[in-house]
Amino acid sequence: MLLATKKAHAASAHSSSNLAAVCRGIEKSFGSGETRVPVLRGVDLEIPAGQITLLMGPSGCGKTTLISSLAGLLTPDAGRIEVLGTDLTRLKGGKLVDFRATHLGFVFQQFNLLTALNAEENAGVPLLVQGYSMSHARKTARDLLVRLGLGKHLDKHANQLSGGQQQRVAIARALVHSPQLVICDEPTAALDAEAGQTVMKLLCELALDGKRAVIVVTHDHRIESFAHRIYRMADGKIVRMENRVDSQQPSREHTES
Repeated sequence: MLLATKKAHAASAHSSSNLAAVCRGIEKSFGSGETRVPVLRGVDLEIPAGQITLLMGPSGCGKTTLISSLAGLLTPDAGRIEVLGTDLTRLKGGKLVDFRATHLGFVFQQFNLLTALNAEENAGVPLLVQGYSMSHARKTARDLLVRLGLGKHLDKHANQLSGGQQQRVAIARALVHSPQLVICDEPTAALDAEAGQTVMKLLCELALDGKRAVIVVTHDHRIESFAHRIYRMADGKIVRMENRVDSQQPSREHTES
């Protein structure tokens, strides 16, 4: 009940603007004195709910630092980050950890599956972190994995799965607790073209159907057609924003193909 109340409060707080996340004037540097290196230089960013947003740019331009700040994993030196109506820069300690665990989902480039667990157990981890029972976590994860086409692989461990199958387990883990913001770091980098397209179709179907916001950091130009919005980064700044479509769910053509 408490988790449901927290999610309802967050949803109501940002529904009027339809923005899942907003960054204003974000600055971040590493090091100090002569070794200080500015990485983010006054970044402004808006992530709409119910859309796929791509964050693109060359290596070292600040993409990973930006999404790490957006996820509350890094604290910016200046600026404001609001996620689902909550100012992340004001959350500390356990409150920040709880917020991430409840409202955010992550898809990592290297999958980060736990080798000691099978697919079903890996996908259910976020629910266990939130305090749900093992039986509930496994059933919820199982239902989602079946929807992702992994019904015959529930008992397999990571080393028994292909790269595309591991990525689908990672997507299930990111979505199993119904987060409203899903952050993906190079989700197609380790996949061939066909597997990469499949991953993006799945993100469109599962994330957009739930009106979740999805932000994808990528170098993969092959997946640009799935984006509603693309931010281009260079030298720690957003240098261009492209609205690719007007509809909330134009990628439906991808998910039904």
